Amino acid sequence: MALHTWWLFAATVFFISASPGPNMLHVMTRSIEHGLPAAIMAMAGCFAALICLLGASAAGLTALLMALPAAFLVLKLAGAAYLIWLGYKAWIADVPNATGADDAAPVQSGPSRGHLFRTAYSISISNPKALVFAAAFLPLFIDPARPKPGQFAVMIITFAVIEFAWYFAYALGGRGLAAWLRPPARRRLFNRVTGTIFVAFGLAIAGSRA
Repeated sequence: MALHTWWLFAATVFFISASPGPNMLHVMTRSIEHGLPAAIMAMAGCFAALICLLGASAAGLTALLMALPAAFLVLKLAGAAYLIWLGYKAWIADVPNATGADDAAPVQSGPSRGHLFRTAYSISISNPKALVFAAAFLPLFIDPARPKPGQFAVMIITFAVIEFAWYFAYALGGRGLAAWLRPPARRRLFNRVTGTIFVAFGLAIAGSRA
């Protein structure tokens, strides 16, 4: 891969990763609800799913899936339904009281690391937009005159570094919001806003033609 092509790829990924989507919103929400350690497990789940998708793209598997309209439709609807379900869960989530005793409760009874990882992985791997991105975006920067495995490796590593950096940015932003969201009314409003956004993501995916 030529250096100028790599710079173009890195700049494009930087702005794509910066845009808020299901992964970034989930990481930020976990940071607000359960703290930075929980957000890191969510980052790991999203990150692992994206690496799987990019690896599948390099192997040509995502292009094969997109060539099977029925299979892709099932995956798209399943991913959309999962995001809508997450939005519903956010709407009905319990809101702790703003007291010292209750503040400690979410940490003690919070989800396990495995649950945090699996939920984040499911959100990321079930998003058909990520499949489209992996199948259509990476090949745009491939130089056919050079060995493909090395170019894919460079792009996947570059994408991983940039994506993980943005995960941390959103997680730290969530920690900054945590104190402001301590009053139950604000936390309830935040839950419903994020729930609505997740439902909107799900409906947009279900209605998309891609």
